Amino acid sequence: MVSPVNSAILTPDEHIRNYFRTLYRVWGRQYWWPAQTPFEVVVGAYLTQNTSWTNVERALENLRRARVLSLSGIRHTPLRRLERLIRSSGYFRQKAGRLKTFVTYLDERHGGSLSRMFAEPTATLREELLALNGVGPETADSILLYAGNHASFVVDAYTRRILERHGVVEARAGYEEIRELFEQSLRPLAEEALECAPATVQGAALGGLSHPPSRMSAAKRDALINVFNEMHGLIVGVGKHYCKKSQPDCDRCPLQKFLPGADSSEHAL
Repeated sequence: MVSPVNSAILTPDEHIRNYFRTLYRVWGRQYWWPAQTPFEVVVGAYLTQNTSWTNVERALENLRRARVLSLSGIRHTPLRRLERLIRSSGYFRQKAGRLKTFVTYLDERHGGSLSRMFAEPTATLREELLALNGVGPETADSILLYAGNHASFVVDAYTRRILERHGVVEARAGYEEIRELFEQSLRPLAEEALECAPATVQGAALGGLSHPPSRMSAAKRDALINVFNEMHGLIVGVGKHYCKKSQPDCDRCPLQKFLPGADSSEHAL
């Protein structure tokens, strides 16, 4: 459950809002998700399961070179060939089958139209996605947020690790509980005139996402969706460079001042 551990100074909501303000001021926009089309985001969300983004990029480039990184391409590519093209992403047989399943779902339920699919209410579409083989909450929320511009926060392993180490949630907190905490905490930020670092690729690299702006990542979004998008990217930056699974680099982390036992005079933002 969400626990107010270390909340004599800050509540869990305040922790999360201060994380965002701190990281956004230091690093600026993270330009995530690096894709040219909504369907490319969908494919990337499937391929990134249980592997690094570097491996996903190789698979996406193979699909792009083969001219099949599209709905029509995945629909008409034989399964065995699709498996070969995405081999670098790992679990390639499962993932190829799941991509085929997604296209079949889209064809049968939404007439092969992503626009029609994303016009569904968020809660309804999320249930549909979660019912598909191989789609868990993180994949569903990635598709909703980054491909469909739905306000559904993405919780990943980095998110949980940071919150647990900062005493904001307990180890037994579930995915939905953490997602709801973030969505509740971040909503007020959509109304703020947020200060941020210059929107540069260098700033993104410091945060851990060194991708230049793409058609999808640079698109104009609703304020709340933008906050959800940027917060997830910023959290990934902290997880990759500082809050590592082993040998965390707390002393250099921008969120160090929010750790339990840190100087309380630094907490107010």
